[in-house]
Amino acid sequence: MPVAPGAATAALIVGDAPCSLWGLDARERLRRQLAQLGIRRLEREAAALRGAEQVLVINAAFLFELATLRGLLAHPDALLVHAASGRTAAATSANSPLDAVVASVRDSAAPPAGMTGLTPAQLAGYDRNLRKTTPPLLEAVTPERREELEGLLYGNAYKGVTDFVTKWWWPRPARAMVGWCAQLGITPNMVTGFGLLLVLAATFAFYHGAYALGLACGWLMTLLDTVDGKLARVSVASSRMGHVLDHGMDIIHPPFWYVAWGLSLGAGEVAGMPVALLCWLVFGGYVAGRLIEGVFHQLGHCSLFAWRPFDAWFRLITARRNPCLIILTLGLAAGRADLAFAGVVAWTVASSVILLLRLLYAAGVRLRSGRPLDSWLKDGARAEREHPLAWRTFSATRGAYR
Repeated sequence: MPVAPGAATAALIVGDAPCSLWGLDARERLRRQLAQLGIRRLEREAAALRGAEQVLVINAAFLFELATLRGLLAHPDALLVHAASGRTAAATSANSPLDAVVASVRDSAAPPAGMTGLTPAQLAGYDRNLRKTTPPLLEAVTPERREELEGLLYGNAYKGVTDFVTKWWWPRPARAMVGWCAQLGITPNMVTGFGLLLVLAATFAFYHGAYALGLACGWLMTLLDTVDGKLARVSVASSRMGHVLDHGMDIIHPPFWYVAWGLSLGAGEVAGMPVALLCWLVFGGYVAGRLIEGVFHQLGHCSLFAWRPFDAWFRLITARRNPCLIILTLGLAAGRADLAFAGVVAWTVASSVILLLRLLYAAGVRLRSGRPLDSWLKDGARAEREHPLAWRTFSATRGAYR
């Protein structure tokens, strides 16, 4: 049986990498990854590992991501093999001879008998948080591959299922900004904090009818919302406070932008309906959509938008902040701020109705099957075979790797 990582697991880092990635040297990256896995016992010598319930030995000459180490820890007495070179990059040991395990990782010596050899492709590839399916990262670090490896880290940090602005517009500019932040020592929480100031500035501008200024602040904020998450992942600098601030801000602010825009119009009616009613509709429709997404989680092991290919396609345009900013921007460009507001209201209500219908359908499927719902992306081979276009689109965000 696997041993849960934490106090019962001791780790040893051997070897080193010839270059840093995203401003972080290999050993510091591994220390941060181990901390996020709950492994606090990091020893300097192999002898100090004795007595641990489980041991994790890692060669810092290889690049890992959290999913790689988490997947390996689910297998006691296992070797993680770098497929291209055949070298052992890491190993877990609960019962195997410790000295031989360390030698196999550090010196490429023959591993003890009875250990299971695994490649990243044999570890779980579906990431529920990022809603994508890619094999966990394991690469040899060389100076010549530095840019390529940084690209792999960045691309693997990107969601597979998200809105079309985040998926197709932001990968390249966000990557450049992540690089600048890494070079200047700017932390993800600093980026999130500046994003919060932009949220407030946009709300103030919308309320006072400065729509162009508000949209500029809003669009910059959406770009920074991509930057802070990717910066946190490539630098292994995620924190509970940052997570709460980032996601809390994302959830709360959009309807206040729309209501501020509507109130600024100074008209009693828009599109034949009272502005006050439209404000309530857009606010209530947004909240209803979020509540529906929350209820869906009770039906199984995936989010609503990761359940079926239809839901992934709908996530591209559903009435979240970025698609609604497109509506506002197009309306303002046409000189009709009033119709821009009405468009956001209509699309928000329509999206929530569609989400409600999907929730009811999913509840029926759950009731009939008697099994928790799971994502179509989880079984990669089947998803690629049955839904090839959706698989190519949502298994990863390929533009983030370029």
